Amino acid sequence: MAYQTEVIIDAQPQPTGTSYTFRSEENWNSDLCDCFSDMGICLCGTFVPCVLACRVAQQANECCCLPYLPGTLIAMRTGVREKYHIQGSILKDWIVMACCPLCGLCQLSRELNQRN
Repeated sequence: MAYQTEVIIDAQPQPTGTSYTFRSEENWNSDLCDCFSDMGICLCGTFVPCVLACRVAQQANECCCLPYLPGTLIAMRTGVREKYHIQGSILKDWIVMACCPLCGLCQLSRELNQRN
């Protein structure tokens, strides 16, 4: 003997209370060409940029050898920008690090000094 069960649906699924918060984006604490605002960083970036790049990587909690791999300074800049909600895009990060990498590295160092 087969039993049949009747199911009655009398309500539609309701949306859950998901809410989205939009973060406000900030600007960099210093401009790209503000190299002379911190002469120590400026001199280090000019004469021994490999040392400054290692220092920046350590400040960003990355391995100090990371800057020696191609493209990682762009990724590090993008990561810092995203972490601190700084305005910009990956394309702008690439342009900065491709066209004026020493200024970009100095700006990144100044930003991490002020944030940490």
